[in-house]
Amino acid sequence: MRRWHYAWVIAGVTFLTMLSASAALGLPGAFLRPLGEEFGWNTEQISTALAIRFVLFGLMGPFSALFIERFGLRPIMAGALLSVAGGLGLSTQMSEVWHLILLWGVLLGLGSGLIALVLGAVVANRWFEQRRGLVLGMLTASVATGQLLFLPLATWLIEVVGWRWALMPVVLCCLLVAALVWLLVRDHPRDLGLRPFGAHADTSVEAPPAAGVAPMSFLEPLRLLRGALKNRVFWVLFGTFFICGLSTNGLIQTHFIALCGDFGMAPLPAASVLAMMGAFDLVGTILSGWLSDRFDCRKLLFWYYGLRGLSLFWLPYSDFTLYGLGLFAMFYGLDWIATVPPTIKLAGQAFGPQKAGMLFGWIFAGHQLGGAVAAYGAGLSRTLLLTYTPALFAAGAACVLAALAVFLIRKSETSPPPAYTKGAG
Repeated sequence: MRRWHYAWVIAGVTFLTMLSASAALGLPGAFLRPLGEEFGWNTEQISTALAIRFVLFGLMGPFSALFIERFGLRPIMAGALLSVAGGLGLSTQMSEVWHLILLWGVLLGLGSGLIALVLGAVVANRWFEQRRGLVLGMLTASVATGQLLFLPLATWLIEVVGWRWALMPVVLCCLLVAALVWLLVRDHPRDLGLRPFGAHADTSVEAPPAAGVAPMSFLEPLRLLRGALKNRVFWVLFGTFFICGLSTNGLIQTHFIALCGDFGMAPLPAASVLAMMGAFDLVGTILSGWLSDRFDCRKLLFWYYGLRGLSLFWLPYSDFTLYGLGLFAMFYGLDWIATVPPTIKLAGQAFGPQKAGMLFGWIFAGHQLGGAVAAYGAGLSRTLLLTYTPALFAAGAACVLAALAVFLIRKSETSPPPAYTKGAG
């Protein structure tokens, strides 16, 4: 156990993969103004492409585990990174709105959706018996951190050399990590004659799949969804995660730089505030995972959503200085994706380990649908009303609603159900 286990190499490359792909999701917030100035597109038109990206990114979640199972970790991870790099690289030649929708909406949505949060869950479960919660927390945090980390550099490059060159750091990062994936990633520990990290010495290295088990059908996620639609816990988690995406990715991540510009703040300081949120998010998500093992997850979600809603109510009345927004970034960043660990745990308790992963994919789809609504709705508010304030107030009110809705889940409903049989409704 003192030797460096190869599982940490897999976890490291997976972290870089999820961070690089998610970086492409965070970039468009810095490009609203330069694209509008060069092509004459308004915020609503650009937000349409971003909304499509959020929808596809979310809808890929329930199916990404199936693709990984069928084709393996390495092809899916490398292919997704190449898709993201291609979508960003080709966009330097675009000239029409439909180019933006195809490249930033469809191609980025599908590519990034293949390696969303489900990838982290697959890697953690395959390669780790111990430290699984820690690894999952770190991989989850990489998503929001990657979305915000590249923004200051991209914003500076936009000002110095133009928006096309500002895409290149993420393109090159995706290509480099794709090469690392192809060289280093393996599907299972048994491919290298190893046991998962922390596995008991008596655990078989081979661990072949059980004989007679047919490959999972591509209709399996739909069968599971059909059964879950009758379950109140699913609807509460889906609805609150919809609000989570509405109040984070779709609103703050996409429109924060433009919002700060309306109050006289330059793009680079605004992007730096977003990057600060990403740094605090890494701490907040890992801490949330630790808290989820020790406290009632419903109470944690109550505080996360409630405090987030209050912060969104306050934001339009802040002074929009680096000091004031720095405090907002610290508070909001700690809360950015902290909802994920308790939501995953509640899903696992309600549906059991066999169902939880794929059903969380559908719950995560709700998160991205919420992001799509906010990305488009906030853009529409800015175009028609010349202000983002109504969108901020609406998101704040939705967060307060989510904070109260989590208590619709009774403790008795989050005890593990009987064992799941594949193909059952």
